[in-house]
Amino acid sequence: MKLAKIVKACRIDKPGRFRLADHDPAETFGLSTEADNVKPILADGIRRLAEMQQRLYANGRWAVLIVLQGMDAAGKDGVIKHVISGINPQGCEVHAFKAPSSEELQHDFLWRAEKYLPERGRIGIFNRSHYEEVLVVRVHPDMLERQKLPPSVTGKDIWKRRFKQINAFERHVAWNGTRIVKFHLRISKEEQRKRFLARLEEPVKRWKFSMGDVTDRQRWDEYMTAYEDMIRSTSTEEAPWYVVPADHKHVARVVVCAAICEALAKLKLDYPKIEGKALAELKAAERALKAEKPDRPGRPSTRSNAHTFHAGTAKRRLRLRTRHKSE
Repeated sequence: MKLAKIVKACRIDKPGRFRLADHDPAETFGLSTEADNVKPILADGIRRLAEMQQRLYANGRWAVLIVLQGMDAAGKDGVIKHVISGINPQGCEVHAFKAPSSEELQHDFLWRAEKYLPERGRIGIFNRSHYEEVLVVRVHPDMLERQKLPPSVTGKDIWKRRFKQINAFERHVAWNGTRIVKFHLRISKEEQRKRFLARLEEPVKRWKFSMGDVTDRQRWDEYMTAYEDMIRSTSTEEAPWYVVPADHKHVARVVVCAAICEALAKLKLDYPKIEGKALAELKAAERALKAEKPDRPGRPSTRSNAHTFHAGTAKRRLRLRTRHKSE
């Protein structure tokens, strides 16, 4: 299957009909299950992404926001490491959303996301995001108490209201020049178990594991319900969701890279045109640089010759004055 068709299969264009169960976490779309066989495809995508990011930076009119959501061990860090590896770091910023700070809890739930939106010409990546507020907080309602909300706004409709608030926020951001691309890395419960065991078995990876990971596994079905409701309610034309099968890491990375490239291509980015007075100045600078005569290798510069001549003349005058005094 061609990459364009794979991306289309993952994009949720009809959210009203969306069912999470229809998306197999182990789907490969005909790609090899051997990572080495897929590496050339990813490498080509990374080169294309790097070239488009350069155009984005030079154009300076658009920004791109990439949102990564998924259960623990779904491969969010791996996507950032392997897909974004070819991008110039000067034009990209990554923000990992942890538990809200005391300052963040004093504001509305979208406040901290707005703070980290990318500037024009840059790519911003949210490793987790404002969607944690309709996922983790929904599954763990005790977290809602820490937000100190008035009782009148914490009723059973709070999640529907937050979906509307998120849609309005993203629409505002999109209409002001930020292209939003959102990915749910869909991993199976069994694959997550395998990856957790791999972390525990490798000393250098044990730091990634926490007991909270095990606790969340016990609420797997609640999370799947929350994800399905979230995607169904917030996949919009301005900010579509892509449900990416993530049991095979290399497949997920190829799909994410292809989807980002497609989103950038739709912006029809071009390098700024230099015209008029600015172009005339560049031409003048070009002529001046070409007119300069480079020094020949091994030959002192004109300044060095002049310095040697004046130094020699001074020595001869000193000898003549000394001779006249002795006579």
